[in-house]
Amino acid sequence: MTNIPRRALLLSGGLGTRLRPLTDTVPKCLVRVKGKPVLGYWIDMLLESGVEHILINTHYLPEQVREYCSNAAWRGRIDLIHEEQLLGTAGTLRANHDYFRGTGPFFMAHADNLSVFDANAYFSAHADRPAGCIGTIMTFETDHPESCGILELDKRGVVQSVFEKVDNPPGNLANGAVFLLETEMLDWVCANPAAFDFCGDVVPSLTGKWYTFFNETFHRDIGTMEALKKAESDFVWNIE
Repeated sequence: MTNIPRRALLLSGGLGTRLRPLTDTVPKCLVRVKGKPVLGYWIDMLLESGVEHILINTHYLPEQVREYCSNAAWRGRIDLIHEEQLLGTAGTLRANHDYFRGTGPFFMAHADNLSVFDANAYFSAHADRPAGCIGTIMTFETDHPESCGILELDKRGVVQSVFEKVDNPPGNLANGAVFLLETEMLDWVCANPAAFDFCGDVVPSLTGKWYTFFNETFHRDIGTMEALKKAESDFVWNIE
């Protein structure tokens, strides 16, 4: 049986306030690195890896995202959903649960982060996850642990504690906001309507049920001009 998830959700509705004035006229997911929108890297990587369909939510400057996707080579495999008011990352998943139900494991990511990884290795790690785990979080080592969700793992690589954006967290292994999820995770989100933010509300509520996959290639939140400039200088894309 294939390990490749059939469907993916790319969360793309953020305002990108820390990147102003750049994001006054461009949505954060379409900010360019090495001449290409960040969203384009995600679309290419996932569909090249065998994912069949991608759902993308829009909110801020949605017409630009629609135009970009309508002109993409993969446009027949991209679906868009607009949110007049942001539903929160957990809320977007809950509102679109029918898109993923019955398709097996599915992929979800914050598409305004910049990431390169071995997708097949990630998919295989999730397929081989320990019993009882219903999701796999991509992790990375951060230079700014106070601005991330820091994870503590057991010897199997299963999350035991989550420290979400706290001062002096105990380590620098961070949640990359990239997930592989089973239907049981979808069921939990639908059964808990108060959950708004996936990383802030869902992840800490399900410690012991998260396996992890370490991204040893490249992962960065490009939410500030400093981070964006650094990505422009050291990012290398390995999929043409």
